[in-house]
Amino acid sequence: MDASQRPQLEKQKADINYILKEAPREQHFITGAQAMAEAVKRANVDMAIAYPITPQSEVMHLVGDIYAQGHIKEYYRAEEELGTMSAIAGAARAGVRLFTATSGPGLLRGLEAIVSWSGHRVPAVLGILTRVVNAPLSIQPDNIEMAYMMHCGAVMLHAENQQDTFDYTLAAFAITEKVDVYIPVAVATEGFFVTHAKGYVNMTSDDLCLNDFDPVAAPVPAMDNETPPARIQRDAPVQKSNFMSYLIHSVWQQEIWDSNQRAMKYIYEYLGGPIEVQNPEADVFVLGSGCAAAQCREAHRYAQEDGLSVGFVKVKAIRPFPTQEIRDALKNAKAVIVPEHNIIGWLCKEVKAAIPNGGIVVEGPRVYGGMTLPVELIMKEIHTALGLEYDLKL
Repeated sequence: MDASQRPQLEKQKADINYILKEAPREQHFITGAQAMAEAVKRANVDMAIAYPITPQSEVMHLVGDIYAQGHIKEYYRAEEELGTMSAIAGAARAGVRLFTATSGPGLLRGLEAIVSWSGHRVPAVLGILTRVVNAPLSIQPDNIEMAYMMHCGAVMLHAENQQDTFDYTLAAFAITEKVDVYIPVAVATEGFFVTHAKGYVNMTSDDLCLNDFDPVAAPVPAMDNETPPARIQRDAPVQKSNFMSYLIHSVWQQEIWDSNQRAMKYIYEYLGGPIEVQNPEADVFVLGSGCAAAQCREAHRYAQEDGLSVGFVKVKAIRPFPTQEIRDALKNAKAVIVPEHNIIGWLCKEVKAAIPNGGIVVEGPRVYGGMTLPVELIMKEIHTALGLEYDLKL
């Protein structure tokens, strides 16, 4: 569609704090895919680029719709995922606000470009609508792909439900553009369980949007071909000599992970902190992120009804990982149960490494390949940790 054919919208622009915390909201009953697209609509995005893959396609289809409605300046489908992620990096150098999304195998196909985003200081928001990876072929939800993303320097948020998906995506645009952060922010949530299921979402009016992106206020100013010399990479080229290459690259890796840590204060500011804790004096805790957090929350509710000493920890931020916050929350715990939607237990490994008494961590229950996580499996682990009998019925 030619830009001249699209509506020219007059929207009220505002600071992220006003939009997230003060602006009036109305409740809508929508899917997670709709919630992410509605956040993009309110983020005043300049450009969205994507290649379709289930279950992400629903998000980018809806983003295409809001482009046609005039909420986004540019939108196109790339040739494949590596092209998508490379184009995002190129557009970042031109100084625009960016969004893309992908799923499972698509994320892995684009990963070579994605892992360079942090080093190139690309302030993009990446939606990850998780699905299984590897053969036999399946399109079902499973968040193993997040394990591959955890070591590329990006900030990573994990949404439990449709409301989180809306709020985290909006906050991600503000976090990624902070001058002392300026690395990509990924917002992950489980495909189908959240993307294709409806829930109640409190949203601001779509007449309200984020202030314009300022590409000049950046650690790596946008490329300006009108003002030579144009720079496309900070401190480039690093390949002047082997010694310089080693030195600059090692220093730069430290800077990226420092940038990742500096995102934590904005996670506190915009999302109320990287974890949520209920019943902090309990003996046994259930701890989860994403959809597993929803199942943990339900198990916690059952345990409360039965009068059991059980607490609940929801992990919102995977990177930076809230090591100290989790250590404080679990300081008196006798057992920590970590249910997950993947076979390797990446969150369990993170929690074990974060606390001094990692031996109290119960590995699982885990489901994968797209299976649902029955609350009864978590209840069985709770009863076992408390030394109680439990008649498991599935």
